[in-house]
Amino acid sequence: MGSPIRVLHVVVNMNRGGAETLIMNLYRNIDRSKVQFDFLTCKEGVFDQEILDLGGKIHRIPYITDGGHFHYIKNLNQFLKANNQYKIVHSHMDKMSGLVLKAAKKAGITVRIAHSHSTRSEGKYLKRIYKWYAGINIVKDSTHLIACSKPAAEWLFSNNLDNVYYLKNGIDTDKFAFSSEIRKQVRNELNVPNDCLVIGHVGSFTQPKNHRFLLNIFSELYKMNKNSLLVLIGDGPLKNMFEVKVKELNLQENVKFLGTRSDIHKLLQAFDVFVFPSLYEGLPVTLIEAQAIGLPCIIADHITKEVDMGVELISYQGMNDSSIEWANSVLLNNSRKNKVLDVIKSSGFDIKEGVNWLESFYIDAINTLVNKSDFHRKKGSTNVSNIMSYKSR
Repeated sequence: MGSPIRVLHVVVNMNRGGAETLIMNLYRNIDRSKVQFDFLTCKEGVFDQEILDLGGKIHRIPYITDGGHFHYIKNLNQFLKANNQYKIVHSHMDKMSGLVLKAAKKAGITVRIAHSHSTRSEGKYLKRIYKWYAGINIVKDSTHLIACSKPAAEWLFSNNLDNVYYLKNGIDTDKFAFSSEIRKQVRNELNVPNDCLVIGHVGSFTQPKNHRFLLNIFSELYKMNKNSLLVLIGDGPLKNMFEVKVKELNLQENVKFLGTRSDIHKLLQAFDVFVFPSLYEGLPVTLIEAQAIGLPCIIADHITKEVDMGVELISYQGMNDSSIEWANSVLLNNSRKNKVLDVIKSSGFDIKEGVNWLESFYIDAINTLVNKSDFHRKKGSTNVSNIMSYKSR
């Protein structure tokens, strides 16, 4: 049997963001005798060791913030020219994918995939202008376009929607069956009484996740029900600021910061309501996971309706609604539901379905665009380190 197709996934780092979680869900379940994932990153990530354990390679170049635009372009060009043995580059950088795919095209890499995971660029005005510039030629320099949802496709590929493939943000449904025993165990570990109302949130401490408003919601909820707790899972640059805000609100006994966790499927069992007031999203994996486990979700009404699995667990609130209105919605919508996994699976959000599609997609792309003599190239030398750092010469 020949060597697997090695796909180069391009990300900033492999931390526990939505896109990165999806990539790892796919990677864990794909037939690695047929398709192997390698990664071009700029920073260390929590998934790095698991990637190595699964047989992947991790390459690194400095990011734009480390050396500026031209330094980053130079590194991209040098790296992809030196590593054009990759026949597939799969970029998850949203607007920044434009720079990646241009360099991949210049290096002669045949299959160039742009994958949209969001509906808006992060950052202030000048940063968004720069990203707009970076993404101008995404469609021209790519061979395939993939999106997690229709709004994500409309944002990144607005004039080419007929050519977009959709890959749902699937989950490993076997891990998300509700268990009263796990719920009791986790709540005991968190020192949460049985009758306490636990509000949960999973997301990085960055501006789009809107933790400031989330804390305002909980502050109002706490006035209505003193026997309540907010559990925040994730890390990020704004975490310290919100730890200070919790103290200012005198809620430190009722808000828990759990940091980055690998046991999300267990922690969700302990929640009573999942609150998600994000300013923008593509199609959040965490909302699929929460519904799979039967957890009621109060979410911003601009998040794509594609996230609603039709199991009566999603309640929408407007971003112009007050924090009091959101808090009232939490009190009105905190009843769990059981036996929803079959609906999740039938809606196409089981990761196994996504894996089968992606595996065929890669193989078809190779068969269509790459010379057949390149299909089964030999594996690289085993004496080369799996973590490679590439710096501008």
